[in-house]
Amino acid sequence: MLDRIADLPGLELDLASYSDAYDQAYEQITFRKLERRQTFREPGVPSWEAFVAGDWDSALELNERERDTVRAKVADDSRLGVESRRLRVVEHPVTPYLQWEMQYFQLLAEAGEDIRVLDAHKVRHLEADHLLPEIVILGDRVLFEVLYDPHGTAYGARRIDDSDVIRAAASEVADLYAAAEPLLDYFAREIATLPPPTPDEG
Repeated sequence: MLDRIADLPGLELDLASYSDAYDQAYEQITFRKLERRQTFREPGVPSWEAFVAGDWDSALELNERERDTVRAKVADDSRLGVESRRLRVVEHPVTPYLQWEMQYFQLLAEAGEDIRVLDAHKVRHLEADHLLPEIVILGDRVLFEVLYDPHGTAYGARRIDDSDVIRAAASEVADLYAAAEPLLDYFAREIATLPPPTPDEG
């Protein structure tokens, strides 16, 4: 199912409408997120702005300042009855963006969010025609395929409400998740010892 998501019918939403729809469904659910692309743009995020400016020390410092906010988010998820299952597909060598993103994921994992990492070769069998989509699944309520421009900046999402599609996609993501490695183990082995990256985003 995951390899068919991009070809299935869905309601296209702009970024604001996607955010509203997301918030409406975000309670008493298992949150599943599949992230496949290796480079994104995060304009407006201070740590990312420092990273792309080549100031790695500031990027790390700004990221660390988010620790209390991250703890509060994870606690709020617990209050709302949300169980988070975030799956990050990685290619090697890791991109500069992914090295930066992993710093934030480390905060999430240390705060108690369940994040796992899966090597890209374990999803190749699902990518005969194109890379897996970037998707968010909120329980059995809705699936969003997040949409990005060619530079990797999010501009909206496609909403899919078909229960059979949601159930099948969630099952496939769960299978991949079961084969993945805990984020903190991966971070300690592959990310923590890397030298500062040279940004490749513009």
